[in-house]
Amino acid sequence: GEPLVRSGLEALARMLDGIEGVHDLALTTNGYLLPQMAAELSNAGVKRITVSLDTLDDDIFRGMNGRGFGTESVLKGIEAAERAGFSPLKINSVIQRGVNDHTIVDLARHFKERGHTVRFIEYMDVGTRNQWELSQVVPADEIVAMIDAEMPLEPVDASYKGEVAQRYRYRDGGGEIGIIAS
Repeated sequence: GEPLVRSGLEALARMLDGIEGVHDLALTTNGYLLPQMAAELSNAGVKRITVSLDTLDDDIFRGMNGRGFGTESVLKGIEAAERAGFSPLKINSVIQRGVNDHTIVDLARHFKERGHTVRFIEYMDVGTRNQWELSQVVPADEIVAMIDAEMPLEPVDASYKGEVAQRYRYRDGGGEIGIIAS
């Protein structure tokens, strides 16, 4: 679920940050409550934030999130996280053929300009919850090719053993993207 709806999250983060040996505290959020909470999370010891945002297209995003929420509050949350010192952010984007695949390059460009890393996630089967079909998957190599055609990329070695995302950096030195394949 969404961690920012948890009452006392800042206190929990502060307690976790105080545990000997804990050096990195991160969370993933839909970003809606970040405008109110980003600074408190930073002060409580959270070091990294990942925000889920599947597209910048407001209508498509409203349809994909199942709640009818638009992109404005998420983008405001990202700005609040930046002001609170969270940078670079990771932006997780699930890509679904025929739904938001035509917005991949715009999303990559938008966050490249802001110094954040978009992690494009292949649409995956999650049981009976999303009516998954193979025809809806945009394979990782296709996502990379679409971005590479506009903003050339090169592969990057993993930062650590077992890293989930395959990393690619922009050849112009302007940051990187990640691909999470099923």
